[in-house]
Amino acid sequence: MGLRKKGTKNPPVLSQEFILQNHADLVSCVGMFFVLGLMFEGTAEVSIVFLTLQHSVVVPAEELAAGSQTLYHYGVKDLATVFFYMLVVIIIHATIQEYVLDKISRRMQFTKAKQNKFNESGQLSVFYIVSCIWGTVILLSENCLSDPTLLWRTHSHTMMTFQMKFFYISQLAYWFHGFPELYFQRIRKQDIPSQLIYIGLHLFHITGAYLLYLNHLGLLLLVLHYVVELISHLCDVFYFSDEKYQKGVSLWTIVFVLGRLTTLVVSLVTVGLHLLVSHSRDGDTDSISGNVNVLAAEIAVLSSSCTIQAYITWTLLTVWLQRWLEDSNLQASSLKKKKPMIKGRSSRKGTENGVETAHRVDAPPKRKEKTS
Repeated sequence: MGLRKKGTKNPPVLSQEFILQNHADLVSCVGMFFVLGLMFEGTAEVSIVFLTLQHSVVVPAEELAAGSQTLYHYGVKDLATVFFYMLVVIIIHATIQEYVLDKISRRMQFTKAKQNKFNESGQLSVFYIVSCIWGTVILLSENCLSDPTLLWRTHSHTMMTFQMKFFYISQLAYWFHGFPELYFQRIRKQDIPSQLIYIGLHLFHITGAYLLYLNHLGLLLLVLHYVVELISHLCDVFYFSDEKYQKGVSLWTIVFVLGRLTTLVVSLVTVGLHLLVSHSRDGDTDSISGNVNVLAAEIAVLSSSCTIQAYITWTLLTVWLQRWLEDSNLQASSLKKKKPMIKGRSSRKGTENGVETAHRVDAPPKRKEKTS
């Protein structure tokens, strides 16, 4: 499957340039080994660990009002599933890059810096759109919006549905794929630390919500966060395509502030009500089973949520302050360049841009040519 266009020069096999140009094809071959493993009896049991969700439990109809259902725990085998779907994400990333973003970049004739920013915003916009729609569908199907008590209710928190677990596996796979993409996309060394922080923060909070069985709360906060990030990156995409949208880009700041405030309010209310419910019940202090009713665990969750919101807000303020200083410096330098031109024009009649013209009033008159 040729996902990356090869250059006119064929690099040596297994060289760095060869891997960068053909990384999607190489990853496809690795993924095909797991798929082909299903065809043989000796390897099917191993391959199925990578391709399907593990740690399932069939709950009988007596315990559920809606009948028997297959629910899931988390476990060590989830790492194999995350690895396989990370390979799938790398292939999808390369497909979007070649067949969508590269064609737009060639048509718009972006500079190298703008092209890198456009590619990043384009990739993240696609991911955020899919995640927001998918997450909203799960929230609606599991009645989280109609019954907000699911965010802090303690029973059945040690199991999750198929769609909930697959959503978290996919999220982990996407953010883990960001580490090899730093190499495949040839990210500059000075940009790598900020990218690592950005990826690490998402992995930390998604993994925390997954391991502590804060599935519904984590999903709701992720959707809110992704909506704000989606608007941000869409504004960047439109700005790169045409700079006349620069004034519209600043409007997303209002959405950003509202999103951060909503996230803080939801976190505070959910953890507060969870504490009230947990301390009013007996025997709900088992942190090993995944319950987060332990006071220290809930304070850690709330502190983490507040810290990340403060960090994101501080980063935004820093970026905007830097842009404001750059704009003010550019305006000041442009005014300094215009002042000598204005003075030169208004200094005296018959000058232009500070240079005397040949038609000045006090210029010596031209000698008339004698006519024969």
